[in-house]
Amino acid sequence: MGDPKKSRRKWEGPGHPWIRINLEKEQVLIGKYGLRNKRELWLAQTIIRKFRHQARSLLALPPAERSTREKQLIQKLYRMGIIEKDNATLDDILGLNEENYLERRLQTIVYKKGLARTIYQARQLIVHGHIAIGGRRVTSPGYIVMRGEEDLIDFYPTSPFKQHPPTQQGEENVQQA
Repeated sequence: MGDPKKSRRKWEGPGHPWIRINLEKEQVLIGKYGLRNKRELWLAQTIIRKFRHQARSLLALPPAERSTREKQLIQKLYRMGIIEKDNATLDDILGLNEENYLERRLQTIVYKKGLARTIYQARQLIVHGHIAIGGRRVTSPGYIVMRGEEDLIDFYPTSPFKQHPPTQQGEENVQQA
């Protein structure tokens, strides 16, 4: 069973960790999405790998059972925002990569919405409790934002950034100088 204090590992590392091409790709993704370490990247790769495995296993099912499970999987990925269209196919799921998942992280969306100047500042704002989704404080940069929650992301009501967002402060300082 295991010790209840120690949670099980949710990620699976690379089979060959010292291949130069893979190391370079990992470094680019870590920099682009502001990840803290490679484990966050490996977690995204593992989750996408599981979705792709589900899609491959659906291809082996009989057509009647396959269609219902296929619709369920596509609906789930659409709600998560990982696939863009509601009428996607299994080929779209098989074409997913870790970037599709990393785009749905709260850290990335806060940066893309313009609430932070950099991806690293977005991470810091989240960890320090300045970001809320629908009025509820979220302190995990790896939180996967569902499609319906995307418009609800804003500063926490008591955050000092609510009145003076980081992007506006920087512009005011430049104009005053």
